[in-house]
Amino acid sequence: MSAHLHVVGARARDRRPFLERPGTPAVFASCHQGLRGPYTGVDTVLAAILPDAARRWPGLVDYHRMEILEAIPELTELIGPAPRTLAKDAPFVERTRWYGKTMTRSFSQGIITFLREYAHRLRQAGAEPPPLVLDDVHRAEITTQEFVALLLRRLDADLWPVTVGTDGDSPLEPALAVALADHTDWEYAPATPEPGPRTPAELAAEYIQLDGTCDDPAVHEAYLALDPEDRAALHDKRADELDAGAGWGVRVAALVFHRERGTDPHGLGLAAVEDAAEYLTVMGFQHAAADMCERGRALTDPDKEAAAYRKFSNILIAQTMGLGRLHESAELCSEVRRRYAHPTTHMTTSYFMAMIYTRFATPRDHDKALEYQNTAVVIANGLPDERDRMIYSGFQDNGLALIEMHRGNLAHALELVEHAIARSDGRLAADEWVLHRSQLYYNRARLFGALGRTDEAYAGFTTLHEMDPYYTDYLSERAKLSRAAGDLEAAVRDYDLAAELGPPFVELYHNRGSALAELGRADEALADFDYVLDMEPDEGDTLISRAELLLDEGRLEAAAADVERAMNLFDADARLFCLRGMVHLAADDPAQAVICLDAALELDPDYPAALVNRAVALFDLADPTRSVADLTRALELSDPDPDLLLNRGIGYAACNNPTSALADFDEALTLPEADIPELLYHRGLCLLDLGDRTRAEADLQASRRSGAHTTEIDTLLAV
Repeated sequence: MSAHLHVVGARARDRRPFLERPGTPAVFASCHQGLRGPYTGVDTVLAAILPDAARRWPGLVDYHRMEILEAIPELTELIGPAPRTLAKDAPFVERTRWYGKTMTRSFSQGIITFLREYAHRLRQAGAEPPPLVLDDVHRAEITTQEFVALLLRRLDADLWPVTVGTDGDSPLEPALAVALADHTDWEYAPATPEPGPRTPAELAAEYIQLDGTCDDPAVHEAYLALDPEDRAALHDKRADELDAGAGWGVRVAALVFHRERGTDPHGLGLAAVEDAAEYLTVMGFQHAAADMCERGRALTDPDKEAAAYRKFSNILIAQTMGLGRLHESAELCSEVRRRYAHPTTHMTTSYFMAMIYTRFATPRDHDKALEYQNTAVVIANGLPDERDRMIYSGFQDNGLALIEMHRGNLAHALELVEHAIARSDGRLAADEWVLHRSQLYYNRARLFGALGRTDEAYAGFTTLHEMDPYYTDYLSERAKLSRAAGDLEAAVRDYDLAAELGPPFVELYHNRGSALAELGRADEALADFDYVLDMEPDEGDTLISRAELLLDEGRLEAAAADVERAMNLFDADARLFCLRGMVHLAADDPAQAVICLDAALELDPDYPAALVNRAVALFDLADPTRSVADLTRALELSDPDPDLLLNRGIGYAACNNPTSALADFDEALTLPEADIPELLYHRGLCLLDLGDRTRAEADLQASRRSGAHTTEIDTLLAV
């Protein structure tokens, strides 16, 4: 199998001859974040192939439209508009739902699935995709580095070769470093001769024209040597050139770079940084948004430009929380609380602290969260402006409801949410704060479900789906309700629609796979599990689910491989030892099965599956006494189960205890879903042992009429 190529050279001009090889023209893309921020380079690749893909297979492009355009909105010029969502349409001040790293990773996974499918179809049509060259990857934004790591792992080099260029020294995201080591061959690009002589002015102009991305030290030195006023003027000129037709990628990267360094950093510069921070936040580029807010805070005078400083600080707090940098979030909250005696500042930071304790901290502390959130509620209820008081009190009550839900006070949580809905619906116009109000309806529907008010919950999620069809969480929540009600077909329909409308969330495909498995649609279930594990090979729950399904399908070697991989991911886990034991049991190795099942029960003495399977293995090893003990404990832990009673009855019979066996068979025959022919056969054997031939013959004849154990019964009745 071929590998991708990693070209290492100190400077871009050193790498270029090794990246651009003679032959098929390649798609060459610089991934330097200074050009267009997150997904720089990915946008170049997609812009190169989307016209051909849309011409050949428009359905393929439409299926992946959501993730392509959510990641890179500028591509609407090539494939038409993105789906409308409440989150995208909401003004920034009304945003109460934020994308996070899970969402952007799902965008990347969906785009890679699209690229791979495009390459497959091209090759089936007798064509080859153009080689992809991604340079400056060491200077790519974190989202882009993550994308490249996923691309190298998921895209077979024989299907579509990728060449990656880095300087070999700059630190890389850990996943990218691993992907380069595992999936590329390495090639060194030695230093190239210096280009012909250029004046300092030409060198400085090159630095400006390349938007600060040039890695030639001489160019950077010439830029730094410029007169500060001349340098600022050059930045103004370049910013004006870019501004006219700039898409969002340019606006969050190159344009900000120049405006920060131009002649008006606190006017045009601050406005550019603020616009970029808002956009990056809305898009879910958490690392980039946090970095931009740090730049905004550095550019802003906290006393003279207090509103801007507070805004950058609030966004930064939200981003660091989402990134798990909780100590940093808490320190930022403390800083702005010390700096400003401002009601909304203390209200907002109290809310942030409450969310840290109730959502993100390990362990969570819901009582501490309640202390902070009560403060936020008090401040919101005391705001002087009536409209602000109405809006923010509803928002803070919603936060309080979340904490109460976590504390188990579901009825009180629902009361808080319904009061917030009543206030907003009665006072706001239909087009005001729509996203926030949808979040209130969402929380109400979830609370209805938690309180067992299933019909109201289902209706609520249906209404929300109609309001915002491309936010697929509503479909997934509705599918959960259908599954709980036993309507697996309805659940799968909702999962199917969610998969069609949204990006490929791991949880969605895992849940659909498990529902399909319950329906007996094993091939479709395996396809979903395979896709999850293609995207995220270390998704432990899916490895377990796939192993269970492979075991059911008799594919023991594949099941064992999944179990062993999962065992390398988890600490000692009873489920995995149990599964390993079940694989050995299915392979007719009961002795090894018992060893594994013993290990499972040492970790969890009351794990029903391990008890039942150890009982089977012990019976196979001619130890019916211990087998009966395990089945007895399993029955104590469950509702009456006809299969467990059947097996225990067989165990009792093997222990020469036909009376107890008969009692189990009698009880099992009264239960729904009992295997009646099998139970009648074994009860007949028991009755023979007890000397009751008349009843025994009746049971055996009834069992025989069903086609069970015909040879054995004929032999018994002939005696």
